[in-house]
Amino acid sequence: MSALVSAAAKDAPFWETARDWLLGVPLQVLFILVSALVIQLILTWSIRRVVRRASERAKHERLAQMRMVTRTAELSDLLLNQRTEQRANAIGTLLRSIVAITVWTIALLTILPLLGIDIAPLLASAGVIGVALGFGAQTLVKDYLSGIFLIIEDQYGVGDVVDVGPVIGTVEEVELRFTRLRDMSGVVWYVRNGEILRVANRSQGWTLAIVDIPIAYNENIDRVREIVDQVAVDMDEDPNYDELLLGKPTFAGVESVSGEAVVIRITAKAAPEQQINVARTIRERMKMAFDRAGIVVPVLVRQLPNVQGQGNPPKMGS
Repeated sequence: MSALVSAAAKDAPFWETARDWLLGVPLQVLFILVSALVIQLILTWSIRRVVRRASERAKHERLAQMRMVTRTAELSDLLLNQRTEQRANAIGTLLRSIVAITVWTIALLTILPLLGIDIAPLLASAGVIGVALGFGAQTLVKDYLSGIFLIIEDQYGVGDVVDVGPVIGTVEEVELRFTRLRDMSGVVWYVRNGEILRVANRSQGWTLAIVDIPIAYNENIDRVREIVDQVAVDMDEDPNYDELLLGKPTFAGVESVSGEAVVIRITAKAAPEQQINVARTIRERMKMAFDRAGIVVPVLVRQLPNVQGQGNPPKMGS
């Protein structure tokens, strides 16, 4: 019996040491990990809440309601405001990634000293490695910084048709390092963000549809203007064009004058990428209106190019 008591007495320091160790380093490590997780969850929740509020504040007016806006600046503000939700989500994703990297890096640097690892040499080595990477990976850093500013400034988003210099196409993905586009022939392009020096966005805001129509030289311009205005009112009030038109078509004036015809110009603000459809619709509606009013659209005489070995070709209608 005494032997058992003496053995237990000898093992007591071991169990006490084990208990103290378990209540020391492992508990501290667990506390740090739990704290990092809680901090990340709180910050992520805060970011999601801010993003949600920003999205809710975004105006979602229908295109038909935007026709009430006559000033170009106000129309651009309304249309760009529709992109607030997409932009807020992109920035929210970026901020959540930064929070996760920052929180867990600090947690790791806090845990290593508890495990007996001196982080001073690691920090010094990291500084040297950082300087080396800064010189050796300048293009990579440039790509990431450019990607951050592309997202924050909302220069383009997924679904936009853009011209970034090397290629014109539809944006399919925007990452921090590169942008993926698909051109008109279906080819997928990966463009590094650091190489994008200019961006021509054909989908942001609104576009302008321009239609030039020739009329006979002796037609009354005021009468033609009245017909154009009536067609513009009819199109503006037609709900079928809610997704196309952002304003009533306008009679811009006389574009050119020749001995055969007077060319008038009609312009209309159209939804992104819809300017071709709007222009075709205006031509169709104007053709029918001119037919009803008896407005003559003359046949323009064009000089055909000379063919070697032949004389001048006859003019059209001769």
